[in-house]
Amino acid sequence: MRRGGRMSRIVTAALLLLAALPARAGDRVAVLVELFTSEGCSSCPPADAVLARLVREQPVQGVEILALSEHVDYWDSLGWQDPYSHRIFTERQQTYSSHLRRGNIYTPQAVVDGRAEVLGSDEQAARSAAVQAAGQPHGTITALRRGNALHLEATLPPHSGAEVLLAAVDDPPPGRVARGENAGRTLSHVRVVRELRRIGRIEQGAWSGDVDLGAQAATLRLVAFVQERSSGRVLASATWDPPGRRP
Repeated sequence: MRRGGRMSRIVTAALLLLAALPARAGDRVAVLVELFTSEGCSSCPPADAVLARLVREQPVQGVEILALSEHVDYWDSLGWQDPYSHRIFTERQQTYSSHLRRGNIYTPQAVVDGRAEVLGSDEQAARSAAVQAAGQPHGTITALRRGNALHLEATLPPHSGAEVLLAAVDDPPPGRVARGENAGRTLSHVRVVRELRRIGRIEQGAWSGDVDLGAQAATLRLVAFVQERSSGRVLASATWDPPGRRP
């Protein structure tokens, strides 16, 4: 019985090690690029293409670009109901407008690590902002997965209080737009946020916590990030693919 119990513990430990989910950034600095976009906006498809290219090509040396495509809802009354839009993304963009001291919100807008905003279709500006963001202090996020449960640990640079967020994203199939500014066009998107949750609050130092992913999030790519409340700066970010799926 003792021998069997010991073997069981060894097997369990091995399984937990296999379940550990290292962030894909490796030795590179993870930088989060959030694109505020809409299928109702005729200026947005070029920005969607830029985001897809940044994700696919990872063109910035020493940087792992993590992407979130956040579809705002203020275009929905102008001819086309964006199937991916949600009020929460409009509110998030408005919060960035305050942090970054902009007087208005617009699409397509890319916010890089919560530190800078650029026109979403300006790839060179996005790359430059990513380089600058990567030069700032960053922490790390690691994860351990047990079924639909996720245990996260974050080590962070000095901060004045932060929150931990978890996004579930996917790359939906191309879809045709029937009305509005993009009527008749077939649009493609990557890293569309299907779910965004605040899962923790940090007053100082590091953080660890457990998350129940739920049925939808358990099947999607995950992006976790820690954001300073007072400034909007992203202090750490990481991404993981769902079980059985290649990047």
